[in-house]
Amino acid sequence: MHEDQRQWLERFFVHLGAERGLSPLTLKAYRRDLACLSGFCRERGIDAWAEIDAEVLRNFVAARHRAGLGGRSIRRELSAVRAFYNYLLRENKVTLNPALGINVPKSPRLLPRTLDVDQMSRLLAVEAHGTLASRDRAIMELMYSSGLRLAELVSLNLGDVDLNDATVCVTGKGNKTRVVPVGRYARAAVREWLKQRVLCAQPDECALFVGRRGERLTSRAVQLRLRAWSQMQGIGGAVNPHMLRHSFASHLLESSGDLRAVQELLGHANISTTQIYTHLDFQHLAKVYDAAHPRAKRR
Repeated sequence: MHEDQRQWLERFFVHLGAERGLSPLTLKAYRRDLACLSGFCRERGIDAWAEIDAEVLRNFVAARHRAGLGGRSIRRELSAVRAFYNYLLRENKVTLNPALGINVPKSPRLLPRTLDVDQMSRLLAVEAHGTLASRDRAIMELMYSSGLRLAELVSLNLGDVDLNDATVCVTGKGNKTRVVPVGRYARAAVREWLKQRVLCAQPDECALFVGRRGERLTSRAVQLRLRAWSQMQGIGGAVNPHMLRHSFASHLLESSGDLRAVQELLGHANISTTQIYTHLDFQHLAKVYDAAHPRAKRR
């Protein structure tokens, strides 16, 4: 791509951040996805965005599929391309959006991995002796209690959690905010952590969770700490932060059956995203049926 074409990419990213208010994490994903298309075009001598048509994009999709990319990932990349061309159309740099109507190879829908109630109880039974253990317990309790995404957790500031009101104000995808309840175990764990936090946080640090140097905790640090605790607590398999959110949703839906409420708590824009947890619930019921029903047992 020529310099002029790269400049239009940068203008698009400014548009996403300034006009649409997308988060840095979402902007990073857009950059990554459009960089794949740029590389594909560079290899084929395509120098202008207006030169890309539906046939080029079909070849791009086929190449990504041959490289082992799944349907969901390709669909996400095409979504970024579609948004970019909508922007170019608005700016009168192209006359059509070539990403419209492009078919994506289907991939099997993978159900999210969760911990059952006993596993969650074992994971959260952390002896909170010391600063790090107190912090980590508060992190795990809060993620499971309120169904937080990892990015939402690490972006929390001190003022976002109201222990008296038992709520936390969360900034989710697209900079949308929601207020969700905080359970009593999580509130107790956060209170204990706040006693330890004053001993290690930098004076001007507003982050709720901080690391050894007193600065905002990173997503990677949370991932590593959770993996370490899952091993120490004897949880089979690797446990990642998103499994706590999945477990929150699955357990809540199993107990309440209220899909709309779970959607609101998770901050899903579309209820179809939340419906995947109904498949998890049915999977659990199917296992109970297979184990208990006389006519379901196989010899």
